[in-house]
Amino acid sequence: MAEQVLIQFRADKSLKQDVADIYNQLGLDLPTAFRMFMAKSKQVRGLPFDAVLPETNKREDFIDAFNALREEAKDLPEMTLEEINAEIEATRTERKRG
Repeated sequence: MAEQVLIQFRADKSLKQDVADIYNQLGLDLPTAFRMFMAKSKQVRGLPFDAVLPETNKREDFIDAFNALREEAKDLPEMTLEEINAEIEATRTERKRG
């Protein structure tokens, strides 16, 4: 067996307990899980998971898209429910024809 060393670090108590509970359900203890993490890091020569920043905030993207559509539609005439249903039916009929 290779020479053993002690590794210590600080972590939030609640986070540690939550993670320990997860590993316990998997039949692992924290030291075993951390050794697995280190072994996989060595194998892949980096973090064993993707570590990337999100490109943008998805909620902001949605709001921007919604506002753009709203701006685009502001000059369109109002349609009645019957007109909307007729347009939907015409589109469905056209699709069925191919």
